[in-house]
Amino acid sequence: MMRRRTTLLTGCTALALALGATACGGGPVSAGGGDKALSGQTVTVAGVWSGSEQKNFQKVLDAFTEKTGAKTQFVSTGDNVSTVVGSKIEGGNAPDVVMVPQVGVLKQFAQKGWLKPLSPTAQQTIDADYAPVWKKYGSVDGTLYGLYFKAAHKSTVWYSPDALAQAGVKPPKTYDELLKAGHTVSDSGLAAFAVAGQDGWTLTDWFENIYLSQAGPEKYDALAAHQLKWTDASVVKALTTLGKLFKDKQLIAGGQNGALNTDFPGSVEKVFGPKPEAGMVYEGDFVAGVAHDQYGKAIGKEADFFPFPAVGAGTAPVVSGGDAAVVLKDGKNAKAGMQLLEYLATPEAAAVWAEAGGFLSPNKKLNLSAYGDDVTRATAKSLVGAGDSVRFDMSDQAPAAFGGTKGAGEWKLLQDFLRDPSDPKGTAAKLEAAAAKAYQG
Repeated sequence: MMRRRTTLLTGCTALALALGATACGGGPVSAGGGDKALSGQTVTVAGVWSGSEQKNFQKVLDAFTEKTGAKTQFVSTGDNVSTVVGSKIEGGNAPDVVMVPQVGVLKQFAQKGWLKPLSPTAQQTIDADYAPVWKKYGSVDGTLYGLYFKAAHKSTVWYSPDALAQAGVKPPKTYDELLKAGHTVSDSGLAAFAVAGQDGWTLTDWFENIYLSQAGPEKYDALAAHQLKWTDASVVKALTTLGKLFKDKQLIAGGQNGALNTDFPGSVEKVFGPKPEAGMVYEGDFVAGVAHDQYGKAIGKEADFFPFPAVGAGTAPVVSGGDAAVVLKDGKNAKAGMQLLEYLATPEAAAVWAEAGGFLSPNKKLNLSAYGDDVTRATAKSLVGAGDSVRFDMSDQAPAAFGGTKGAGEWKLLQDFLRDPSDPKGTAAKLEAAAAKAYQG
């Protein structure tokens, strides 16, 4: 089972807005320049999106059709993009463009020889309008294959302003202050945090934010590439820091057992649902979509966030996820597919989904006024402003057997650690054993 982490439920319709695409600037693109140069052609696009995400992405595709005359067809793959796309290629029915949700999958596709390098036009746009880190995550062995069209900001702690106000707590700036604030919230009658321990990927996100801040970006990169072993002292230290939270029954709604029986949507419900059990929930910007769509919360008023705080002497982390557009060599219309990708690289294309809501773009040229509320603007500003200090979700960079499989690898081992956080060193050894096996495979 492949992991989905950028958006797990409906898109954040809370962030709908009245501004048009013209608010974002961006001139004509090479994808036909409005002369309907691709009339009569059809571009097939595969991706994990369904529901409102698919509907909103379709608006982007429709804008491409309006500009170029090309028709588009979207195929929803479900979570296991790699298997679905592989079978389509083998069956002679390859899509032209795939929206790839994991760095590890993009590398896998490139190494299998499935991908076309990006055109000079797309590369020039990425060089000009994106932080170099996004080019790095879209490249394999020095060749650029992927354009990151949609991003997730995974260093956001969401909270009920009423719950924090009632406890007399202000958003904390450091991890120690976070735990201290958590105790104050729990003293006022609510647990501090809802933790989605039933979904192992959320626990990897907790670890990654702590590790990036505490150990720094160089070690983060080395661990992500498995050039550093999971038995390294920096990993044990981060697990020890995370374990302080996990073993504190006062801080977690329902304690460890409660957390292990709570999935991601359930963790949001425990903060923003009709019967609140906690004041805060850590996860990405997509929490806003659930808080609004499922529970009617006004984003910025009844649901707000603060940045994941700095750990120790480190800086506040910015961990991201994202979906990269790639062009398949075997697609029947790969040339038109590349023109679609050139369009997706522009702020004009990003503005279409920004208008619909539930979207963040790493494109620096997208005007923040394209986003519909101050909370989304702040999230987008933080993501773009982090520049090259952004680090892509570590488990998404790993082989799926280690970083993206339910009931196995890092997901399961961190669930075991949540159940019993007493032996960080032992957990690190198990993580290393699992990583070594997966990276060799």
